[in-house]
This record gives sequence, C-alpha cells and structure tokens, in this order.
Amino acid sequence: MNTIRHLIYREVLRAVGFVALAFLALFFFFDLVDALGQLERGAGRGYHAGHALLNVALQVPSHLYELLPIAVLIGTIYVMAQLAASSQFTILRTSGLGPLRALGMLLVLALGFVALTFVCGDYVAPEANRAVQNLQARFLGDITVGRTGAWLKERRDDSQYAVNVGTMSADGTLNQVQIFQFSNADGRLLTMTKASRGHFSDQGWTLQAVEQRNFEQVPQAEPRVQVQRLDEWVWPNALSQDTVAAALLNPNRMQTLDLFRYIRHLQSNQQSAQRYEIEFWRKVFYPLSCLVMVVLALPFAYLHFRTGNITGYVFVGVLVGISFFLLNNVFGFIGNLRNWEPWLAAAAPGVIYSVLSLAAFGWLVLRQ
Repeated sequence: MNTIRHLIYREVLRAVGFVALAFLALFFFFDLVDALGQLERGAGRGYHAGHALLNVALQVPSHLYELLPIAVLIGTIYVMAQLAASSQFTILRTSGLGPLRALGMLLVLALGFVALTFVCGDYVAPEANRAVQNLQARFLGDITVGRTGAWLKERRDDSQYAVNVGTMSADGTLNQVQIFQFSNADGRLLTMTKASRGHFSDQGWTLQAVEQRNFEQVPQAEPRVQVQRLDEWVWPNALSQDTVAAALLNPNRMQTLDLFRYIRHLQSNQQSAQRYEIEFWRKVFYPLSCLVMVVLALPFAYLHFRTGNITGYVFVGVLVGISFFLLNNVFGFIGNLRNWEPWLAAAAPGVIYSVLSLAAFGWLVLRQ
C-alpha cells in the first residue's frame, strides 16, 4: 500500500506543481506588463525596470495563495482521470484500494496543501505585500485608500476623535492628517486639527505644520472659533503604526493576527467590523478548501472514458475551481451587505462544495 500511496502522491504533486506554475507564469506576465507601464510615472524618482521586476516577483506569493486550491483541484482531477483512462486505477482497486481508503489517502495529502496555503497566505504573502507597498510608496507615490484616505476612531472618557490620514509614506510618515474632536455629552465638535505631516513617537503622534481650531460654545450666542498655528504639536493617543497601516491595507492582504487585533480595535471604538470579520473567517477557512478540492476530484477516477476525454474533464475542473472562487467572493459581498454572521458568510462556499463533492462521491463511487 505504501507503493500505491507514493505513486499517487508523486503524480498529484507533479500535476499540481505544473498547474500552479502555469497559472503563476500567466499572472507574472500580466503583472509585468502593468509594472512596465508605470516606468514613466516613476522615472523621476529613480524607478527602473529592476524595480518593476522586483515588484512583480513580490506579488507571486499572493497569487500562489489564491491559486493553490484551484491548482489542487485541476492537478488531482488530471491524475485521477489519467489513472482511470489507462485502467491503472482499476488495477489499484483490485489490489485493495477501496473508495474510503483512497479518500483518506488523498485527504492526508490535502492536509499538506492546507498547511502550505496557510503559511503562504498568513506569513509569506503579507510580508511580500508589505514590501510591495513600501516599494510603490517610495517610487510611485504614498500608501493611501481611495481619494479620502483612511478613517480611524478613538474614544476617551469625555470625548471621541475621528481621525483622517490622507497617505502614509514608506518610512511611516503620516501626510494630510485631520483630527476631529467631539463631545461625548452632546456630540458637539470641540476642536479640528489639520497637519501637513506627522510621525509616530513614544508620546503619540508628533505633527508638523499644525492648524488647530477650537470651537468655544458661548451661551445664547454663536460659537467662537479660535485658530492656533503651531510648528509642532504632540497628540497623545493609542493609534499605533500597525493600526494605521491596517486601515490603509486591503484586509485580504493582512495577517490573521493583525486582522484580529484591528477587529478588536474597531469593536472597542464601537465601529463596524463586519468587513474585516468576514475576511478574518475567510482566511481561516480558505486553506481548508484544499480538502474540498481533492474530494471533488476523486470521483473522476471512477468514471469510464477514453484518454482523449481527459482534456474535457480538466476543463470541467477549471470551471468548478473558478466557480468556487467566484462564489467565495459573492458570499463575502452579500454577507457584508446583509450583515450575515461573518463565519457563516466565509464558510458557506466551502460547505456547499463539500456537500456537492460528498454527494458525487457517494453516487459515483460507493454505489459501485
């Protein structure tokens, strides 16, 4: 049985590796075309072809994380279909490889893909994405989110602050900072502070070129505005560099632990964390989709077809993989709009495909 296991594992690993490399080469080409198109934009800052190539290479771990479950599905379908077409799987069945034993064998292999997907998505890809952001911030412009930048919130006993950071440079410098202080008692705007730039310090944020407006409430009269301009001002707060970076990062590019911490920060400040909670649970469940993919692929070993039909079944595998990827995104969007339970929105695609794969396995395999 060890010989059979080594045969199947070797063929599946070879096929999955080939499929993953093929997809990565395709994405690498498209990313390279896009990066080379930015050479003129960054030429004034010293951005050249070597930086463009490094930028593209650093995006490979993110693509690998996204593509691994699909590569596992296509590669395993190809091996199972090839074994069936050449009657090798029939020989293996007569040698004692029953359906449940074959399923268990593939699930053990899939656990290795689960671990690889988790390590790639939670450790390698976030670090590579951080390097990409630093590279782009250095040569192509600062890190930002849309046109309005990132919004954060901090609550105190007597007041609360709404903070807007326009962009953040690669060295951690904050640009176009706005701080709005509101009273907890009546929600009245107390102060509005604008700063052209700032940086993190032990005391909080040290801001430069500051303009501060204090709104003083006068009984039975219009509020008076006092304007104060300062070269430097220290704003004590608990918003760390990691928190600001998390607000500027796309949540699917963050580590699971960073996502969890940012969710806790949002919840402690009574802000909606639905989007980040869904992404947190998606990062938890996504590596497990490799288990679903091998269960989907196993029934192909029990189908009867000619060798020439393998391409058609591999194409079916591509469609199934793409549909899973799309369904995963659709459930994320719907869960965010409809305020579903985050874990349910993240787990639903995997559960649906698990039921379908087990049904196909039972119908095609166990009935024989």
